[in-house]
Amino acid sequence: MDRRTFVLAAPAALLGGCVSVPGEAGPPAPEPVFRVGDRWVYRCSDGFRVPVTWIETHTVVAIGAQGIDVRVELRGGGGDYDRMERLASPGVVRSGAVYDPVETRHFEPPLIRYRFPLTPGATWNQILRNPDPANGLVSNVNRFVRVGGWQQVTVPAGTFDAIVMRILMSVDDNHPFRFPTNANYVVWWSPKAGAAVRETKFATYRERGDGREAIEIRAQNTTIELESFVHAQA
Repeated sequence: MDRRTFVLAAPAALLGGCVSVPGEAGPPAPEPVFRVGDRWVYRCSDGFRVPVTWIETHTVVAIGAQGIDVRVELRGGGGDYDRMERLASPGVVRSGAVYDPVETRHFEPPLIRYRFPLTPGATWNQILRNPDPANGLVSNVNRFVRVGGWQQVTVPAGTFDAIVMRILMSVDDNHPFRFPTNANYVVWWSPKAGAAVRETKFATYRERGDGREAIEIRAQNTTIELESFVHAQA
């Protein structure tokens, strides 16, 4: 299946059986060890004809009984944004982003961004609730992940051996004029970096009320590549 071609409006889990993920056979990728001061800087772009670009920096700022706190700073792309993510453990997100890079969602249950050890052939599926205190509505995210094999990928930060994952996701934010947004992502995760080193994100939605004339409106065409990283000393 091409990453831009999938059946929209179907639950992500139902699509998982027809999803292929590239890569060579290899061992599982172990869970990383985070330390305060760990930092990853990404070069990002989104768009079709004239992409918007920005720099995104993720820094571990606290580790304790509350979990792992990561500050995310976005610079460029028409505005500067800062937000916080809280992880229960590496790969398990209590609050953070799942679709829009500037969003902060509180997940019920916690989002399994990565299920460590990342094992080739593994899959998982979640239906996540995201209460919005501002309007009392609950958004729902259906997220399916399939882990593929290993590939060598070159990004601005260098060349990495990375394990590949494909993510199919439906994001229902109770929009009065749109059906849920459907996303198809590919992630390359590297043990050397202790993080994703490359991501591609493609998403579309349909307008409500258009019936058979409905067309898929492109909502996301993003590429994220690691530019640099620092592992703090123990």
